[in-house]
Amino acid sequence: MEIPKDEYETIAAEIHSSESLVGIDAKKTHIIIIHLLRDISKRVVKLEEKLENITS
Repeated sequence: MEIPKDEYETIAAEIHSSESLVGIDAKKTHIIIIHLLRDISKRVVKLEEKLENITS
């Protein structure tokens, strides 16, 4: 997976945690992932609705 360096650095800075043993805030990381997945899901539903309107 290729991620542009500037995007990588932005994400890394966002989820970094000095207090965590693994170096990231796991809760924040999971919240970001779930938020993005919900957004993607909503967008897919809208696309499916548009496709349904086009094909019917």
